[in-house]
Parts: sequence; C-alpha cells; structure tokens
Amino acid sequence: MKANVQLTLNSHKDYLNGDNSDIIPTDTIKNTVHALAKLKGVKTIEGFALDICHHFLTAFKHVTRAKVDIEEVPWKRLEKNGVEHAHAFIFSPESWRFCEVEQYLNEPPVIHSGIRDMKVLKTTQSGFEGFLRDRFTTLQEARDRFFCTSVYARWRYNKHQGVAFDTAWKTVKDTIIEKFAGPYDRGEYSPSVQKTLYDTQCLVLDRVPEVEEIEIVMPNQHYFTIDMTKMGISNKDEVLLPLDNPAGNITGTVRRKPRARL
Repeated sequence: MKANVQLTLNSHKDYLNGDNSDIIPTDTIKNTVHALAKLKGVKTIEGFALDICHHFLTAFKHVTRAKVDIEEVPWKRLEKNGVEHAHAFIFSPESWRFCEVEQYLNEPPVIHSGIRDMKVLKTTQSGFEGFLRDRFTTLQEARDRFFCTSVYARWRYNKHQGVAFDTAWKTVKDTIIEKFAGPYDRGEYSPSVQKTLYDTQCLVLDRVPEVEEIEIVMPNQHYFTIDMTKMGISNKDEVLLPLDNPAGNITGTVRRKPRARL
C-alpha cells in the first residue's frame, strides 16, 4: 500500500522565523507509519488510516489536524482450482482501492473510501438519443452503441465505528458493475451515462446505510465504427476505433436527505 500523511500544527514559526523546533520530520512520520503497521496490523486501509490520525493527534500536543490518504496496491493471491497459493501473488489492477481520513483535534474523523481506474465496457444495450441540437451539432443519435468508461467513485461514511469497511467497499464495487452490465443473460439498457451513474448511486445508498454520500465520475470513452467504404468494404459495426478525445466527463454526487431534528 501507499500512504500519504499530512499534519497541521498550531504554530507558524518555522515559516515566519525559521524556527524548526515544532517540525515533525518526514523521517519520523515515515517510521511511525511503519511501526504502527507492525504494532497494530492492517486489517483495512480505513482502520489503519484512523490509527495513524489518532497517533499524531494524541502523541503531539501541537498537531491540530491529521489527514491520511492510503491506496491499496492490487496484488491478488495466485489461485488454482479454488486453492490459494501460500505465498505467491499476481499484480491484478482490475481496480484500485483508496481511502482518505481527515481528523481535527477533539473532533470525529471524516472517512472517505473509493475506487478508481475500474475500466468497463459493453458492446450493446446502450444508446444516446433526444439530446439538444443546434447548428453546431453533428453528432448522430444512437439507439445502440458501445459503452466504455473508467469508473472513479468516492463516498463518505456517516459513522466511524462499527463499519465493515471491506464489506462496504465490495458492495459498492459490485453495485457499480451490476448497474453497468445488468443481468448476465440479457443485460440492461442504458439511455445515457448520466442515468446509469445516478441509478448506481441510489442503489449504493439503499444497500449500504453507512454511506452518506457518493460521487461517481464516468468519462465517456467512445468507440466509433470505421468507415471502410473508400476501400470497397462494408463494415457493419464489426471493426471499431477507440477515441480518447473529445469526450464527455460525466460526474454526479448524491447524498441522503438531512434527518429531521426533534
């Protein structure tokens, strides 16, 4: 895993006067992360980030804020016939898991978890029709098209104790894939990236009560049918070309309604 630790102090004399007496060296921070990993273990990246924040806010009286970002490197244990290897792994970047924990002195932590670079594609059951047109619009409507995107999702928890972080993360990931692909035998039609994104967010909030809000980003990674008519070849959506630019970057954040206070 990769960890990034940021600390805020209650003084600025290092910047203003060149007085380094309050600075906690990078070396100390690095060694602390290593020691905590050994002494406390790492059950989840979120729990480990909480341990790091707690340490710096309690071990140093002049630390007023700690922020820890952790990214889990996607190593997967080798498996054959359902049996996992004792000590061998393969790098399997199907998706990257990350978390961000920020805590101020004497305040509860704010915990975000997320998924990034989860690239998914389906070759049908997607369209884009009925959009606004003006004199500069050349895009043709499509009832059936490729749908490819690289999913980024980031969600905030509404509690920091008693959360099964591994289960919650897997549920969000599985929900994203489920709403994108649909049932295995027939799929699910998507009238737009926006609709798929929103439906996914609503289903996550329904399935994981500990999630307070979720942001999802789905850049539209287009595939276009190559025109081969000049070569005398008929290409009926059999050979397609991926295009990086231009492309829309579809984003949205959905959160729960505020609870009534009695």
